[in-house]
Amino acid sequence: MRLIHSLVIASLTLLSACQTAPPVIVPQRPVVQVPQGPPPKPKIALVLGGGAARGFAHVGVIRALEQEKIPIDLVVGTSVGSLIGAIYAADRQSFELEWTAFQLEKEDLFDFGVTTAVTGMGFAKGDKLEAWVKSHIKTTNIENLKIPFAAVATDLNWGYKVVLDKGSLARAIRASAAIPGVFQPVKHEGKILVDGGVVDNIPISVAKAKGADIVIAVDISANVANTNITNLLDVTLQATNIMFALNVEQSKKNADVLIAPAGIGDVAMLDFTQKKRCMQAGIEATQKAMPAIHKVIEAWVAAHSQPAAPAH
Repeated sequence: MRLIHSLVIASLTLLSACQTAPPVIVPQRPVVQVPQGPPPKPKIALVLGGGAARGFAHVGVIRALEQEKIPIDLVVGTSVGSLIGAIYAADRQSFELEWTAFQLEKEDLFDFGVTTAVTGMGFAKGDKLEAWVKSHIKTTNIENLKIPFAAVATDLNWGYKVVLDKGSLARAIRASAAIPGVFQPVKHEGKILVDGGVVDNIPISVAKAKGADIVIAVDISANVANTNITNLLDVTLQATNIMFALNVEQSKKNADVLIAPAGIGDVAMLDFTQKKRCMQAGIEATQKAMPAIHKVIEAWVAAHSQPAAPAH
């Protein structure tokens, strides 16, 4: 009996000890966020429209973008936009662009001649323009430029947009800037080409097709009013100016940021005396657009950034 009593007491004691023992707590390992590296960068394209002498505004736009450290990964240009864009794409710095562009005079580009106007298909041949490009841009072929580049021209026979992104840079610019009736059409790559502004004066679609994530486009075709038309050349230039401005209306809506330098609408297409004025207008318009540019870039980065993954 005593033995049974002792065993009962011992069992009760053990059971009581089990019920009052504190629970075992397993510590949890902290979750560590593993960084994913630098944020993604969008491919930014600069699209430069046509507008002859007003194209010096493009120089100011590029200077302002460079000062704000906005990286340009692709340049697409029509007409004078192809000329200014190519100078920049060759060296990737606005100082060299300004120096080269401000040496440019009307006489360097327009080789007018009576014989050309009467027997040819334009007032000027375009040989001077091509020679100027060859002497001022060291890079011979488009594919060797420091920044990927494309010039846009128009197939005169079929009305197609032609993208020139390889081969002779000078020939491509000459074709892209061959204003109908002013310059003779250019034979290139088996086609007869004229100014790209005939079909697309701000070729945003070309930049998008080449993989641009963000397109900054520059429109210098605003304000087509001109009451000083006195000869056939004036008629041709004014008709071209109107055509350029009209085909811009639809395409410019596809730009992520549109820069339209103000106060240069009265600059005649062949007035090379207004270089500084046009350039300053480009600087001011770009500075005004800078908040929008930063906003678009930040939105793209935020949309394409992956959240940091937890480490286990």
